[in-house]
Amino acid sequence: MARTARLLAAEDPPAVERSRPAAGSGLRSLSSAASGLWDWLSVIGTGVSKLEKALGDHFPEGERYFGLENFGNTCYCNSVLQALYHCIPFWEQLLEYYATYRNTEDTVDNLLTCLADLFAQITLAKKRTGVLAPKHFVQRVRKQNELFRSYMHQDAHEFWNFLLNEIVDILEEDCRTANSSPETITPEEVSNGAVNALANGAREGPLVTLVHRIFQGILTNETKCLTCETITAKDETFFDLSVDVEQNSSLTSCLKNFFSAEILNGEDKFFCDKCCSLQEAQKRMKIKKAPHILVIHLKRFKYVEQLSRHKKLSYRVVYPMELKLGSMSEDADCEYSLFAVVVHVGSSPNHGHYVSQIKSHGNWLSFDDDTVQISGESTLQTFYGSSREHCGNTDHGYILFYERLGGKS
Repeated sequence: MARTARLLAAEDPPAVERSRPAAGSGLRSLSSAASGLWDWLSVIGTGVSKLEKALGDHFPEGERYFGLENFGNTCYCNSVLQALYHCIPFWEQLLEYYATYRNTEDTVDNLLTCLADLFAQITLAKKRTGVLAPKHFVQRVRKQNELFRSYMHQDAHEFWNFLLNEIVDILEEDCRTANSSPETITPEEVSNGAVNALANGAREGPLVTLVHRIFQGILTNETKCLTCETITAKDETFFDLSVDVEQNSSLTSCLKNFFSAEILNGEDKFFCDKCCSLQEAQKRMKIKKAPHILVIHLKRFKYVEQLSRHKKLSYRVVYPMELKLGSMSEDADCEYSLFAVVVHVGSSPNHGHYVSQIKSHGNWLSFDDDTVQISGESTLQTFYGSSREHCGNTDHGYILFYERLGGKS
């Protein structure tokens, strides 16, 4: 397990273009580690697929486009897995983890090893397209969390949160078991890109795993006393941002509302340590450290007290292909590019379907469980939502995945 610990301590992922390394560059050890994989790997489908015919000579070299079988209600799982598989930094580091643990005799079967197995099956498939049945992974999800054991409609965002936090727990436990930890840094050091070692060579602060390096950002909550103008700041980490949506709006405007200043008065007054009393104050948030991959959850499911239930908001929210954070971030030049959208299909939070729209090598593809086909960038506009309360279109963007452009996050 020491090799795993060293792997998790690797440097931050560099900014990458939307492409995968050639099959011969960096995957040779993976192929060696997976020498027994084909004994139990079965791929559905034969011959040249419709997708291969559609892409023709433009099919990306070394790429694999596989649909995932639905086990009754697992579209929520499949849609998130497709977004993660096509998140290049995560894909690269998970396959490194796979190559490491496959060579470790005492590896314990868990959700992360199941996920790594699934990604390896797709990457090492002899065919370029097909369908895989992620049965082992789904079984593990249901074993770990009873919420996903039923065949009721599930929330893709809840699954996203569960999966990332479970992976973090597994990696941290791996490090503790190996009596070795990845680089550990405080939120301030994450922001500054510095790591302070102790005299004995140990490091202080929380463990930093591949999930933290790729998805974690830092928010700063600033509260300014309006009497003495003293500013109190507190940092908190995040893996995604959940933002409220409004009718006929844009993602940028929703984010600006999320980060807008709030006046604390009346019963909400702020206790100022300098004034030693409750005072009116101004509170606002800003991104102190922008993550490499920015995940934004559009809060389309709202609890309505009059109805005593949740209602889906079909509001039209336009999300850009390129997103600039501007004044919302300490790095005003921070810019992102959209590469995946998890779409909720249906008029109610309690039933429906999930699909993914993925950008790969410049092409937008639709992943609908076991079906993969070209969709095109213009198709994304159909998932913005409706400008009217009641509309036949129930396909709405729900989780957005952006990758940071240029430089390291």
